[in-house]
Amino acid sequence: MADKPTPDVPNRIAAHGVIGDMNTIALVAEDGTIDFLSHPRIDSPSLFAALLDPAKGGRFVFSVEDGTINYRQIYLPDTNILISRFLGDEGIGEVCDYMPIDGSGRIVRRARAIVGPKTFRLNVSPRPDYARAKPVLTPVDGGVSIAWTGESGEESVTLYAPFDLAITGDEIDAKVDLGEGESCWVVLCPGRPGAPPVSERYVRRSFSITRDFWHKWVNRGSYPTFWRELVVRSALTLKLLTSTEYGSIAAAATFGLPEVLGGERNWDYRYCWVRDSAFTLYSLSRLGYYDEAEAFVHFLMERAVETGESGLQIMYRMDGGEEMPEVDLDHLSGYDGSRPVRIGNAAYQQRQMDIYGEFLDALYISTKARGKPAYAVWTKISRIVDWLSRNWHLPDRGIWESRGEPQEYLSSRLMCWVALDRALKIAEIHSLPADILAWRGERDKIQKTIIEEFWNPDVGAFTQFKGSSTLDAVVLLMPLVKFINPRDPMWTSTLKAVRKHLVRDCLVKRYINTDENDDGLEGEEGAFTICSFWYVEALARTGYVADARLLFEKLHTYANHLGLFSEELSETGDHLGNFPQALTHLSLISAAIWLDRTLNGDKANPGYFEFKIMEDPDGTF
Repeated sequence: MADKPTPDVPNRIAAHGVIGDMNTIALVAEDGTIDFLSHPRIDSPSLFAALLDPAKGGRFVFSVEDGTINYRQIYLPDTNILISRFLGDEGIGEVCDYMPIDGSGRIVRRARAIVGPKTFRLNVSPRPDYARAKPVLTPVDGGVSIAWTGESGEESVTLYAPFDLAITGDEIDAKVDLGEGESCWVVLCPGRPGAPPVSERYVRRSFSITRDFWHKWVNRGSYPTFWRELVVRSALTLKLLTSTEYGSIAAAATFGLPEVLGGERNWDYRYCWVRDSAFTLYSLSRLGYYDEAEAFVHFLMERAVETGESGLQIMYRMDGGEEMPEVDLDHLSGYDGSRPVRIGNAAYQQRQMDIYGEFLDALYISTKARGKPAYAVWTKISRIVDWLSRNWHLPDRGIWESRGEPQEYLSSRLMCWVALDRALKIAEIHSLPADILAWRGERDKIQKTIIEEFWNPDVGAFTQFKGSSTLDAVVLLMPLVKFINPRDPMWTSTLKAVRKHLVRDCLVKRYINTDENDDGLEGEEGAFTICSFWYVEALARTGYVADARLLFEKLHTYANHLGLFSEELSETGDHLGNFPQALTHLSLISAAIWLDRTLNGDKANPGYFEFKIMEDPDGTF
């Protein structure tokens, strides 16, 4: 069989859907290629990574062979089951991809000829351990075994199929001719004891079980009237990033995808950030999902025993491990030449004071629905809050994990206020023991320092860090976390300054890198999609509902064909950064819920919302 030429460039970041089983996630491109998979967990070494190096990374292709092909992808509604369709000159074929929710870690790919006979091509080029290990391929009954020596010793997976598989060097190839209406399957299986045997019956049954699982999960939620489909897709994506085994939540599915093409801002986001996880829980809780919050609190409280006096570090491995040493994979060319390709994340050693606010805010939302927290949990939390009440003023690296010098960042000061405010509310509502007077006193001190030390009258805004003149989009959180009334003149002035300096249409930069706030890295990054959705919600809360709705609709046009978002958007609208990004999808949910409330009328706050238009000297609208 002739080899199909290896493309010189990877599929675009936006050209992917994702499938997963809440242990790991695979990226499936429109052309039927799985070109990214970490195995067996989301933060494990990659098995396929052609997205980061088309020649060396490895891929799993299952697609139609035809002269001219148009690609289409859809999700089976309200599920994480992906269907890739191939529309050719002589008919239509499709491949259905999913990972069963049975703990097997399998990837099931089922091909079908929809219109006319179709020829499907299979090519599997495994490149385990970030393409550092050499795979050994061996025929077995019904398939091919793929074995290698990795970081955990001897590892293996097996590719099963009901048709002949040819081994060519370190690749597996096959062609399958299907008549109209006929189908076939292929299953990639980790070597897990007790897993059911692979067969046609297994493929059919696992599909039904997986479909029903996702339908039931979605039906448990409470979704807004407007933009339900977008919110459901975001919620399903966030759910894929959770770990059923540990309760941890990953910030994204990938590593090494660039924030700046050709630059050095290439990070590994496959870990559990306290900040990102807490924001995720906040969004899921607003949709009525609380089990994930309880599992994460349990995960975090186990870590709080092991970590130092402050109670938490900013991030953990998915299994709770505390070390994530940063390593450059020099043998990989990087996405579109963006190097270095990094695994691990040195930011785990940073101090970031904001994490306490995000965590306590999520816990507060959860306790409002689920009631009083367990006494053992509260004991650990109150110990953390006691430490915070003595140390909230410490300089740190901020919410954006600057690699420059520590500062007293607005983001950290604001979220320390949130932490003490929410801890007080939990203690008072549920009559829990706490040093109420000390906590309240420190919370009020923080509020005073923000108003007096972070306001720059020359800029007319709250600025990025104490004494600075630079803006940071994190200021958009001030009304969202109820620190400031959105009608306060200091806030409306800040919002206008953000619009002037950080906003272009609906795209928002998190900050402008200058000598004053050098983040220690080269390159000008794109617009941060989380900040764009924060901006929408901030506009709506301030009464600019018509503006907010228009910008929200505009942001949808930047989503990929499946409604998924990466971390950033370039000036030309291309997706940049790791994908899919939890922060983006959770901020989309929050903005959608708030806009939905305004459009449907908030019965709890009649007359609260205004429908006014922001003055527009630049003619944006």
